[in-house]
Amino acid sequence: MNEFLIGPFAQVLTMNRLPLDGPLLDSQLEILTDAGVVIRDGVIREIGRYNDLSKRPLPRHEIATPTVLLPGFVDAHTHICFAGSRARDYALRLSGLTYQEIAAKGGGIQDTVRYTRAASSHELEESLVARTKRLLARGVTTCEVKSGYGLSIEEEIKILEVIDRVGKSQPITLVPTCLAAHVRPPEFDSNSEYLTYIIEGLLPQVIQRNLSRRVDIFVEKGAFFPEESLIYLKAAAKMGFDICIHADQFSRGGAQLAAEVGALSADHLEQSLEEDFEALKKSGTFPIVLPGASMGLGMPYAPARQILNLGLPLVIASDWNPGSAPMGYLLAEAALMGMAEKLTIAETFAAITVRASRALRLTDRGTLTVGQRADMVGFPTGNYQEILYYQGSLQPSLVYANGQPIYNDI
Repeated sequence: MNEFLIGPFAQVLTMNRLPLDGPLLDSQLEILTDAGVVIRDGVIREIGRYNDLSKRPLPRHEIATPTVLLPGFVDAHTHICFAGSRARDYALRLSGLTYQEIAAKGGGIQDTVRYTRAASSHELEESLVARTKRLLARGVTTCEVKSGYGLSIEEEIKILEVIDRVGKSQPITLVPTCLAAHVRPPEFDSNSEYLTYIIEGLLPQVIQRNLSRRVDIFVEKGAFFPEESLIYLKAAAKMGFDICIHADQFSRGGAQLAAEVGALSADHLEQSLEEDFEALKKSGTFPIVLPGASMGLGMPYAPARQILNLGLPLVIASDWNPGSAPMGYLLAEAALMGMAEKLTIAETFAAITVRASRALRLTDRGTLTVGQRADMVGFPTGNYQEILYYQGSLQPSLVYANGQPIYNDI
């Protein structure tokens, strides 16, 4: 049995006993002071005052400087299994071209598809491992990862297999999502033909090989229309997939579709209106907002304050991808959106911990409580407010994943 005590921490934000929906006040945060955590076999077994816990004859990981401890961050929407760069797209956006105009010139998603198809599994695996290490150093211990840069049966399977191998070999938890319906590849003449190809040829293999239990689709002009997406999503749901939708990034329609099919999440929502959010609330669909994409494209943020005020469980994710959201820094993006949208500290932290974990159907993480996975991130400060105050420049001083020290600079 591997059991030890870690502490003392100046503050522990447990993120426990918080409502999962709607607005939060900082006064609702449960904050333990001078606290310690007992971990056994990767699970939190006790949490409380360090002086009391230290009376037990346990091995100790002592914290010598003031540190604030939180649950490990959960990034609920990324595209980090890819090859190549889209720096050219970035330069074109700076010159005034839109996302759609760049795609029409051969850039955009199809450009990354060309690079990713040309990359070997080994090359993709090496680059994904490097990105997961960067995530862990920034406190992200659970990360959703989409396919979608293969756009063929063989290439999508290649990407999902890489995600699977890296998830099994690295300390971070990877949650795979099949986004074969990202855009239509040039080999197909119609969207309906391509979606049928995915339904009949790819999704059964994904289920059989246990490569993913989640399906996503980009519902947007230039990608897939709501009507054809509905047929695809119904077929995927019948096979047992959880449904996620890239919704309302540039135009409306995706959020209403997400509500209609009872999707687990609707992601983006920059163009959504109150009626769309009310529909999502009624369907129990998680709204996931992606400030990294707004920053990368020079667009307004999704209306996070409105989403909370309407009583929904706001989730913030990075959307780390090579095109519209290359930063990939969840904490910084959440802090900047929180300032712009006037989110409380409690709301921002909940959106990247407990609420984000629930959006991925994970109930064993997201809080620091007895029985939860010991996924934890610590920051070198005695005041939790400084973590968001410094907008990402205050780096984690320790990270534990499943009870194992991944990063410790104390």
